Amino acid sequence: MKKEYKYSEEDKYLRAKEKLDNLKGFYYNLVSYCLVIPTLVFINFRFSPHEIWFYYPMTGWGIGIFFHALHTFGRNPFISKDWEQRKIQEFMDNDIKNK
Repeated sequence: MKKEYKYSEEDKYLRAKEKLDNLKGFYYNLVSYCLVIPTLVFINFRFSPHEIWFYYPMTGWGIGIFFHALHTFGRNPFISKDWEQRKIQEFMDNDIKNK
């Protein structure tokens, strides 16, 4: 059974603003990655071609971008949005009962 959640216009605006901020942060992260990693590849091959090291930051940052994308686009395999909404409602209900 799915429960309906009612939000005020201000709550809707704040949630939309938060989603927008997350989306902007993801795109800034992705653009930075696309600019920095080729620079690191160039530096690696230009100054130390005998030792390939650029894939360490590329892999680490790439994993970070992957999880950032999961969070930003709501594809978190560990915690679903439905679970999050139920927990928020549970905390709100408990707060009302304790007052």
